[in-house]
Amino acid sequence: METLALILAGGRGSRLDLLSQRRSKPAVPFAGKFRIIDFPLSNASNSGIMDIAILTQYLPHSLNEHIGSGKPWDLDRRDSQVTILHPHNSWYMGTADAVNKNLDFIKRKKPKYVLILSGDHIYKMDYRKLINRHKELNAEMTIACKVVPFEDVSRFGIIEANEEGLVEKFVEKPKTSTSNLASMGIYVFNYDTLVNSIELKREEHEDLDFGNHIIPYLIYEKKARIGTYKYYDYWQDVGTYDSYLDTSLELNQKALELDLYDPTWKIYTKATGNPPVKLTDTAKISESLISDGSIIEGTVINSVLSPGVYVRKGAVVKDSVLLNNVIVGENAKLDRVIADKNVIIGRNTIIGFGADKTPNDEKPNLLYSGITVVERDAMIDSDLKIGRNCRILRDGKFPENKIVKSGTTIKPE
Repeated sequence: METLALILAGGRGSRLDLLSQRRSKPAVPFAGKFRIIDFPLSNASNSGIMDIAILTQYLPHSLNEHIGSGKPWDLDRRDSQVTILHPHNSWYMGTADAVNKNLDFIKRKKPKYVLILSGDHIYKMDYRKLINRHKELNAEMTIACKVVPFEDVSRFGIIEANEEGLVEKFVEKPKTSTSNLASMGIYVFNYDTLVNSIELKREEHEDLDFGNHIIPYLIYEKKARIGTYKYYDYWQDVGTYDSYLDTSLELNQKALELDLYDPTWKIYTKATGNPPVKLTDTAKISESLISDGSIIEGTVINSVLSPGVYVRKGAVVKDSVLLNNVIVGENAKLDRVIADKNVIIGRNTIIGFGADKTPNDEKPNLLYSGITVVERDAMIDSDLKIGRNCRILRDGKFPENKIVKSGTTIKPE
């Protein structure tokens, strides 16, 4: 076997808060009918990499159910395979520790190259180009990287490379930097390099991490040839409410870099079996993605609707993301709302009203830009006025005056 792909899909995605309370971040729905993990999985399949292992951890059930035998990605054939690996004795403490705890699996496969992928980014990449770059440089490890704004360098591992494209310096999440070439968390290793470096360093660091431990070791101690592969296309982390909503709504723009309709590089997902979209004579839709099984009687503007959403007559959904089977009652108004699965919104209720953007009382660092989020399975009463930056939890108790001020968290008594 030439290449084994490992997708790290165990992350909780704590900044996604209510969206990741009952699923891991890679299992969060995105772009209507997809889930975040569909993007690296489809990239691997489209790149001809047909032996893939998915390393899960936090709330893996929905991810396991979604992936199944791997049929949507053509991974259920005799010459292909998808394996889901769970932690056995203890949780993964770091990215490289996740690989370390599955090292026996990798040794049984003994591929020539091991491709390490993050399961929680939105992008389309031909991994063959990365692997070819790795071969051309005669590297022991190659890092996919992308130029980012200097104000964002503290969020990434930052690389300095020479003219040949070999890494000379790597700093994980520096406060400031003279370089803005960021690691994408996508690596290709020679088999021996990966196994030997992990076995050498795992006794020193129980939280073994590629950015903090393995890459610095290879550069500064082993003096290994670490290559770079510069990526210039669309790549987005949707790990916060703001980035999730903004990236979702960008899909409605005509000039979007991420083409979901490219027949040469399809993004695959598990089929839902839903009927076609139904639009009634009162429906009005502009610049929106509407998924199978949805029924639209009202108005949808610049929004993304997952399968099975029902927008009743007179309702207006604007700049919002509604996940599977959300029901929006008659004459309800939604503005900058993220509603998780199976939410029911009562008639005449307004969510996202007024100009007050008081940050959320419990999560001020997560909700401050005017987005209101509704937890999965929540039922919202009729005739409510709900402001901005609110968190609406399932079984939440609404005030008797039916007004929810901006920044409020509605939760059970």
